[in-house]
Amino acid sequence: MGIKLSHEEGDALLETHEINVTPFIDVMLVLLIIFMVAAPLATVDVKVDLPASTAVPTPRPDKPLFVTIKADGRLALNDMETTPEALPALLDGRTGGDREQRLFLRADKTVDYDTLMGTLNRLRDAGYLKVALVGLEAGSAS
Repeated sequence: MGIKLSHEEGDALLETHEINVTPFIDVMLVLLIIFMVAAPLATVDVKVDLPASTAVPTPRPDKPLFVTIKADGRLALNDMETTPEALPALLDGRTGGDREQRLFLRADKTVDYDTLMGTLNRLRDAGYLKVALVGLEAGSAS
């Protein structure tokens, strides 16, 4: 066993070119914990007013079919009023049974969510899966 007590010229301290990643890992773990705690707090219940949209409007077909839910909950297909029960049969008559045709659903701002979802469920149960929601065009968000 021997111990070297003196430094000779060839034994100068060599520089190491390695990065100590332990502090970086520590910081990343702390950030991960912060985001894991803060993410559930970012979801909050807020009032929503959805009728306006800034999306680019898609071109309308030649003869679009509008299903309208009026403020009092009554339904209309284009200009003809109907009942929720008669809507699927009326749609079949207008589309000739073509369930691939896109329907445009319009609803008054005051229509409750339950009525809107009931109408969407009725359309889905009738086999009409291509339903576009219609809203007012809002100005640019910028």
